[in-house]
Amino acid sequence: MQPFNPWTWRDPSALAGGYDQTSPDDVPRQRLAGDGDDGPDAPGPGTPIDLTGYRVEATDGGIGSVARADTGAGYLVVETGPWIFGKTVLLPAGTVARVDHLDRVVHVDRTREQVKDCPAVDPEGVDRAEYRDQVGHYYAESYRQG
Repeated sequence: MQPFNPWTWRDPSALAGGYDQTSPDDVPRQRLAGDGDDGPDAPGPGTPIDLTGYRVEATDGGIGSVARADTGAGYLVVETGPWIFGKTVLLPAGTVARVDHLDRVVHVDRTREQVKDCPAVDPEGVDRAEYRDQVGHYYAESYRQG
């Protein structure tokens, strides 16, 4: 079994457009023209998707929405909204269980409490090695405990 890498996407194909996927076990089905789900601007396979604005759902309810997504660096910056006083959190890509592009929802495999207890986001240093180590360690520990 490979060790958990918080900064690696589990399913990189979930970041590409033109597919319907509702669970991690489903085989993505390419949308076909005229099937009612695509408009004239529907992205095709391999088109990168900007996750900004997608809702974020934990295993036990809503967390907030994606304020910024850096898919190359492997993280999402999430505005949590009023449930934890508008805290902004950094979610490593490894916490993403699946992405539902039709409903614009990112599903993470952590609870609301685990997200609430994560280190506060450092807006100046999301790419600083020390900060990423701190966040990565927090999520790696949550997997070992869970």
